[in-house]
Amino acid sequence: MSRPFLSAAVLSLALCAGVAAAQERTVIQAENVRYAYAEVLRVEPVYQTLTATRIEQRCDQSPRPQADGSRLSRVVGAVKDALARETPEPAERCRAVPVEREFRRPIAYDVDYVYKGSRYRSRLPEDPGNRLRIRIGVTPIVSPVGER
Repeated sequence: MSRPFLSAAVLSLALCAGVAAAQERTVIQAENVRYAYAEVLRVEPVYQTLTATRIEQRCDQSPRPQADGSRLSRVVGAVKDALARETPEPAERCRAVPVEREFRRPIAYDVDYVYKGSRYRSRLPEDPGNRLRIRIGVTPIVSPVGER
């Protein structure tokens, strides 16, 4: 055998192997995509409720207790206050109290919209306003070779 014949044989064998390998591969076409706008019908916020607990001081103010209502005790109390140069203040009884507060914050929005007469609902991270940009993609369904 001559060398050119051997090269042609090897080339033809390589081409046959390439054709067989190509027949086993599935070719997937890129999607046909376009963008349009849909009319928003309704937007409903979805809230997350958080509870926070904080310790606050609560004080009960009540007048100072007096031992008895006799004249002598009132006079002694008035003299004592005058000498100490204090104004009588109510006694405070304070205690630490846990106070719970609830906070509601929007975490998403349920959006109802219509496009070409069909209604749709999606949960979105932001309020879209009165128009919603949508992506329209069309891809054919191709069944496997053995199921045709």
